[in-house]
Amino acid sequence: MQNIPLDGYDTRILAELQADARLSLAELGRRVHLSQPAVAERVRKLEAARVITGYRATVNLAALGYGIRALVRVGRTDFPRMSQFVAEAPEVVNAWNITGEDSWLLEIAVTDVAHLDAVVSQICLLAETSTSIILKAMHEHRVMLPATAREAG
Repeated sequence: MQNIPLDGYDTRILAELQADARLSLAELGRRVHLSQPAVAERVRKLEAARVITGYRATVNLAALGYGIRALVRVGRTDFPRMSQFVAEAPEVVNAWNITGEDSWLLEIAVTDVAHLDAVVSQICLLAETSTSIILKAMHEHRVMLPATAREAG
């Protein structure tokens, strides 16, 4: 994917929306010192260029009954079968196809240890696994700016 040129306004818009995607265009404009129409046009261009790919609510999984989150490393496996499992398993929060000894890294959310065992047992039918329970999230959802903005800062 080609990088599009982003100026300081675009960078500030991205930072503000990553911190709070529910900002109104008027408030976003106030924060970045642009008029509402100007900020709306910039957001539209960022969306059209696929720099902004969506907006969503971040939820507390424990409040939804998922008291355990785990990382499951999955060894070499049949890619189509594993892809299908990832697409269909509601417990899979995030999935990455990776390099190295393992083929996949899955983040799963489950209700309890028995549920964890059931999900990991399903994955074990496809490949060897190694599972780590997440004790505490130390940092999530970092605001990311363009690489050029980080280098200049």
